[in-house]
Amino acid sequence: MFGTKSFRQQFPIFQHHPNLVYLDSAATTQKPKMVIDGITNFYQKENANIHRGIYDLAAQTTQKYESVRQKVAEFIGAKHQSEIVYTSGTTASINLVAHSFLLPRLEQGDEVLVSAMEHHANLIPWQMACKQKGAHLRVIPIDQAGNIDLAAYKKMLSAKVKMVAVVHISNTLATINPIEAMIEMAHQKGIPILIDGAQSTAHSPIDVASLDCDFFTFSGHKIFGPTGIGVLYGKATHLAAMSPYQFGGDMIRTVTYQDATYAPAPQKFEAGTTNIAGVIGLGHAIDFLQQFDKKAIALFVKELGAYAREKLLSLNDLTIIGNAQHKTGIVSFVLNNVHPHDVATFLGTANIAIRAGHHCTQPLMDFYEIPATSRASFSIYNNRAEIDFLVDEIKGIQSFFAV
Repeated sequence: MFGTKSFRQQFPIFQHHPNLVYLDSAATTQKPKMVIDGITNFYQKENANIHRGIYDLAAQTTQKYESVRQKVAEFIGAKHQSEIVYTSGTTASINLVAHSFLLPRLEQGDEVLVSAMEHHANLIPWQMACKQKGAHLRVIPIDQAGNIDLAAYKKMLSAKVKMVAVVHISNTLATINPIEAMIEMAHQKGIPILIDGAQSTAHSPIDVASLDCDFFTFSGHKIFGPTGIGVLYGKATHLAAMSPYQFGGDMIRTVTYQDATYAPAPQKFEAGTTNIAGVIGLGHAIDFLQQFDKKAIALFVKELGAYAREKLLSLNDLTIIGNAQHKTGIVSFVLNNVHPHDVATFLGTANIAIRAGHHCTQPLMDFYEIPATSRASFSIYNNRAEIDFLVDEIKGIQSFFAV
């Protein structure tokens, strides 16, 4: 079913660009018609602000907005919808935790752990917090294949560590990290842990209650929803203890000219008029995904990645960056003597959309001693024929640069 012509018809982008080979889903996924129609319908028929108006339209919009919160909670296995905070995306979610949870607890000499494969969004907020408090950011090492060093991680979990933040799936290496073990090991030392689920939530079954992570983040635009909307899951006890770091309307309980008290979580973290249409779109994206078995999605994407690696490795002078034992449908590669930007440019002339660059993982590029990679990332609308086309075009690029 996935990847077939009939399945792809659910995505209008492929009707407007019938020759498009879209291999950049790690950056953002394409949107199904039901998501686009849901957002359009909201603006055409339901638009009103939330939590404020008592007229019918406002009340109905508020109810729909909050019903999506419950839908998100069920989607990722949260125990309570009050543990779901709407943000603008994974980046905003991580920054919220760094400012409101970590900073008040961080002292000079403390440590924060991140892995060597983190996206800048799961690196810089912790880096800045450590600089502000005189703490130390320590990096969990990986091997050349892209596997996280669990033995080293275990040794790093000392009483000085006040936070662990690790990506579930690397956006560059495709590594699926052993987050279950990492969470358990952190909790044995009483250390909270945040999981960056930006690359995993679209095609991996997620159950935050079972995982027992303290925080989990993801972005709507990477699960077939709109841009500008994301989710922070936080354990209720953490959210209750955290203070907001953005202030304004709709997040307060009482205000005087001298002081203010805040609404309970999650509302205290949603200052101002939030992305209401984005929340509505996120709800439709979850409805779209809930039609399918998440394990089947995960297997399909994983098999596309495996097929792509097999075909690409048949080419001379091509190296795949990221060969971890457990990986998914992202393939980063370099061609000898051809810059990744040139690869992406040439492929673009054939209507093949890939990503080239450091993928917001510059320290990881330094680890592999390369400036950048070309990256093909797959989703449920892709198929093997597109991979065959990609490989044929890369052969043409190699021939061109060999002249």
